[in-house]
Amino acid sequence: MITISSKAAEELAKLLASRAPSAVAGLRLAVRRGGCAGWQYEMNVADPEPGDLVVVAGGARVIVAADSTERLRGCEVDYSDDLTDAGFRVNNPNAARSCGCGTSFEPADEPPGAHAVADGEACGSP
Repeated sequence: MITISSKAAEELAKLLASRAPSAVAGLRLAVRRGGCAGWQYEMNVADPEPGDLVVVAGGARVIVAADSTERLRGCEVDYSDDLTDAGFRVNNPNAARSCGCGTSFEPADEPPGAHAVADGEACGSP
């Protein structure tokens, strides 16, 4: 379903050791309408909810929200430690394109621009 790179597993294990609210918590990943490309990634440290998919690798736990599994099928969670933009990344094979900031994507199974925000709106705008 989804994979976790070794770098992401290492960083996520550290994060969970310091911030996890419980022993079953993980990086909860979901997609919601929004962002400049139509769908926006949401990530937070949380416990799984009923129906969520839990993926464990290298001591790290990624939780995929039940309503997001189809849009995240085949994804890889990676970690970038770039100086200007460090953090977890989603490499999504279901994306026809991603926005410039990498926080939103346009699915390959939707017409181009079907859910994109209007020009001038920032990614992440509700």
